[in-house]
Amino acid sequence: MTRNVAISNRLREVLLNGKWIANTNFKEQLLSIDWIQAIQKIDHLNTIALLTFHINYYIQGILNVFNGGALDIRDKYSFDLPEIKSEVDWNMLVDNLIKNAEEFANKVEQMDDSILDKPFVDEKYGSYLRNIEGVIEHSYYHLGQVTLIIKND
Repeated sequence: MTRNVAISNRLREVLLNGKWIANTNFKEQLLSIDWIQAIQKIDHLNTIALLTFHINYYIQGILNVFNGGALDIRDKYSFDLPEIKSEVDWNMLVDNLIKNAEEFANKVEQMDDSILDKPFVDEKYGSYLRNIEGVIEHSYYHLGQVTLIIKND
């Protein structure tokens, strides 16, 4: 199995259809709750909706680079979730994450292996591989938070 296929499988594992590491994935967790649960604030924790937006923000930003665009995401905007006022708003957020996750994984799967070791936009950001692995690790981190919030609800 090539690196690009292996890493795209890991992306799908955490975001779309896996059970191996966390016994769940983002898609499964997000589809199991409604918009009221998604925006429910528990103590000082981020809401599930905010964490969903946050993960999608980075996926969408890196995906833009994969599609030939600029890296125009900034950490300071990664929690700027527009207000969720209805089930429709929540479903749009979840659908957007799922769509972007599928496209992201497909782009990685189709990526030439030699690209993985090249600098991502600028050498200060490391390689493509480092950034893709960062998405996986970051997603698992926040998936853990999402599952704990759901269990606490």
